[in-house]
Amino acid sequence: MDAKVVWSKRLSFTGSAEMSGFSLPLAADPKVGGQSEGFRPLELLLVGLAGCTGMDVISILEKKRQEVTAFEVRAHAEQAGHHPRVFTRITIEYLLTGRNIDRASVERAVELSETTYCPAQAMLRKAAGIEMKITIRDAAG
Repeated sequence: MDAKVVWSKRLSFTGSAEMSGFSLPLAADPKVGGQSEGFRPLELLLVGLAGCTGMDVISILEKKRQEVTAFEVRAHAEQAGHHPRVFTRITIEYLLTGRNIDRASVERAVELSETTYCPAQAMLRKAAGIEMKITIRDAAG
């Protein structure tokens, strides 16, 4: 897997990945000389984590024939107060809406993502504690 960033100006870059061919803007916070023209690099780590585990969980729940009508994964990271400002704690929150969703099936899907399938979670767990939260809402109608 290969990725690169190409400098645009000041603290702005365009990042791309060879495998998918997609690109996205990266930039720094104005407090450190950036111009808020793109994602912060550490934001992308959280987006990648949420996407990785989200894809696992929804795939497993579809195989278990769970009727999910809406699904969101939120990731929140606490950072060290000094440089390099690494993540010290991460909370992943799974928000599901659907009909007759079995909580045990959701918990098992989250567990499988955590312990078996999600490489982003496996890597980040080595640096920070990760906590999971699950919220299930019944779809009206």
